[in-house]
Amino acid sequence: MGEIKAVCLSEKKGIAKRPVDKGRLVVEHGLENDAHAGNWHRQVSLLSLQKIEDFKKRGALVRFGDFGENLVVDGIDFATLPVGTRFKVGNDILLEMTQIGKECHSHCAIYHTMGECIMPTQGVFARVLQGGEVQAGDKMVVLYNIAVLTISDKGHAGEREDLSGAEIRTIAEARGYNLAYSAILPDERTQIAAELQRLCDGGGIDLILTTGGTGFSPRDVTPEATLDVVERLCPGIPEAMRAFSLSLTKRAMLSRATAGIRSRTLIVNLPGSPKAVRECLEQIMDPLGHGLDILTGKGGECAR
Repeated sequence: MGEIKAVCLSEKKGIAKRPVDKGRLVVEHGLENDAHAGNWHRQVSLLSLQKIEDFKKRGALVRFGDFGENLVVDGIDFATLPVGTRFKVGNDILLEMTQIGKECHSHCAIYHTMGECIMPTQGVFARVLQGGEVQAGDKMVVLYNIAVLTISDKGHAGEREDLSGAEIRTIAEARGYNLAYSAILPDERTQIAAELQRLCDGGGIDLILTTGGTGFSPRDVTPEATLDVVERLCPGIPEAMRAFSLSLTKRAMLSRATAGIRSRTLIVNLPGSPKAVRECLEQIMDPLGHGLDILTGKGGECAR
C-alpha cells in the first residue's frame, strides 16, 4: 500500500507542474485542468517519493511537480511493476499503468543542472478507468493480476456453462484482485502446462487459479500439468482446502489439487464445482494476499 504525497498539475505545456490541494481524475482523460491530460495512453504521470528523495540527496534542488509528475506516491516503486498493473486510489479511483518511462526530446532544467532526470526511467504513466477526487493522504493499493483457467472438455467444446470460472471471478474481484485473463481449456496435460508456463513467464500475472481436473477420472490431469510447470511447491494451500472441505464431506479426501510457484507467480488448483470453489476460496483468500505480498515484493512482508 502506498500514500499520495502530492497532486500536481500545469495548465500549460512547457512549464513545471505545481502542487494543488486536491484534484479530480476524469475517466479516460486524466487530471482535470492539466495540460497533459487527454484521450491517450499517458493520461496521468506517477513518480515514487523515494526516487525523488534519492535524487535530492545528490544535491538536486527540486520540488514536487518539477519532474512533470501528477502524483507523487510514497511506498510504491512503480518502475518495478509490469505494464497493465492496476491501482486503486481511495474508494473510487482505478488506474491502469500503460507505460514505464519516456523519451525526453527537449531536456528539462533539471537535466541541464544535474546531467540527468529520473522521470525518463523511474516515472510511469496510467489511464484513468474510474475517476474521482484525489488529494495528498489518499491511499493507493496495487491490485494483483489474476488469471482464471477452467479445465473442462465439455466447457471447452461449448457443451457446459463455465459457472465455476464465473464464481472465481466474482469472489476475486470482490476482494480487490484484477482479472487480467481467463480461458477454458480441454483436459490435455501438455496444453494446460503450456498455458500455465506462458502466463507465469509473461511477467504480468501474480496468481493463477484453475478449476476442474483434480479428481480421479483418467482425464483429470490438472495437478500433473501444474507439477510440470512449478519450481516450488506450496503444500499448505491444498492441505488447508482439503481440511476444511473434510468437515463438510468425506469425499474431500479424493481431491488431488496442488499449488506451487513458478518465478513470481502462484498457481492454485481449485475444485470443479461452483459450490466447492466458493468454499475453498473463502478459506484461503486472506492468507493468499499475504503470500503474494511476500512473493511479488509489492507489499513487503506485512499483511495487506
